[in-house]
Amino acid sequence: MLAKINKIQHQRSGNFFLIAGPCAIEGEDITIKIAEKILSITNKLEIPFIFKASYRKANRSRLDSFSGIGDIEALKILKTVGERFNIPTITDIHAAEEAAITAQYVDILQIPSFLCRQTDLIVAAAQTGKVVNIKKGQFLSPESMIHAVNKVKESGNNAVMITERGTMFGYQDMVVDFRGIPTMQQFDVPVILDVTHSLQQPNQNSGITGGKPAMIETIAKAGIAAGSDGIFLETHPKPKNAKSDGENMLPLDQLEALLIKLIKIQQASR
Repeated sequence: MLAKINKIQHQRSGNFFLIAGPCAIEGEDITIKIAEKILSITNKLEIPFIFKASYRKANRSRLDSFSGIGDIEALKILKTVGERFNIPTITDIHAAEEAAITAQYVDILQIPSFLCRQTDLIVAAAQTGKVVNIKKGQFLSPESMIHAVNKVKESGNNAVMITERGTMFGYQDMVVDFRGIPTMQQFDVPVILDVTHSLQQPNQNSGITGGKPAMIETIAKAGIAAGSDGIFLETHPKPKNAKSDGENMLPLDQLEALLIKLIKIQQASR
């Protein structure tokens, strides 16, 4: 799958690839509508597209926060999206025993940032033979991610990617150190910038994560200028009505205009 992504990039004038979708699976109809809309945009702009949605949200501040519609039901929806639109799909896993099950439904297994040091989890994901996307911990330096990459490769799987998603700055904010993108590319793996999660404001008194969606374009532009291989962002037709992470998702009707700007920046940076 990683080789396929690289091949598509080369065939499509070297455009960055896009990982995008809603934060979580909320139901089949809305998931398919979101995937179909993003695909229509990326096909027009010749951007390789990977559909993302979490089948379950394990990292929740409050017990009453939305965590999912049911694991297998959500995974089946992800598989339907991949098969109906012939696109790769990605979702996150949270424990080693989830890896083999989830691998039956999606193409790429994602290791959440808080879990990027969990050896058993990473090894289990690697042993499925799927592409493994590891999100850099908010508490780690870019240089330290080499150890996470090596856990995948030393488990017999060279299909690994890293996603930058910001570094904690105080208790309730994050910043992106764009030096990390070329630093992690030295590990000879694709490096992706997670734009929307980099703009989260966690640890709010309400127990609901905040965000700065007005800064999505700024961070995305900077990431492309810094040479990111891919852009990761969460999008929803009506973010304020989303069941998870609505405070930092991009409205779906703003996606095409943003991607057009990013393509122009990438072309200029060459």
